[in-house]
Amino acid sequence: MSGPVCAGASTAAFPSFTSYVRARGPVLLRTARSLTANPADAEDLLQTALTKTFMAWERIEDHRALDGYVRRALLNTRTSQWRKRKVDEYAYGDELPEPAGLPEGDPAERQVLHDAMWRAVMKLPDRQRAMVVLRYYEDLSEAQTAEVLGVSVGTVKSAVSRALGKLREDPELAPVR
Repeated sequence: MSGPVCAGASTAAFPSFTSYVRARGPVLLRTARSLTANPADAEDLLQTALTKTFMAWERIEDHRALDGYVRRALLNTRTSQWRKRKVDEYAYGDELPEPAGLPEGDPAERQVLHDAMWRAVMKLPDRQRAMVVLRYYEDLSEAQTAEVLGVSVGTVKSAVSRALGKLREDPELAPVR
């Protein structure tokens, strides 16, 4: 696993592993849920990533970069799972952020759109879904997404472009267009 791991740990940002998990757990769980369709699997995925982080806690030099370290552990663990079993997963009802700049409308209509968008994202192939989640859900740049996934920026651009094309073609999202 790559990440900001070095000797001489500085604990200025988080005095303990427990304080880090308390402060950042909900955000990290949301990231894990975006990588797997099953909420229980997401919790297991996060637990595994946090276990790896705990084991490396004393060697992590910059505790301000812990989210990146855990995110990388989440992706590495999930990628290993994908390689072990090539099963398509579909989720229903987990959260996706609302796109910025949309006019305020009926909350029920926004929820319907939100749910439809999430289902469409979860239908994407695993790798495309991970890239879309990192780019638009985690708001990482193309370069950051490429670094996290260990691929080139061009790979991110082409995969995200194909994923967005699939989302545009999803019949459930037709009323949005």
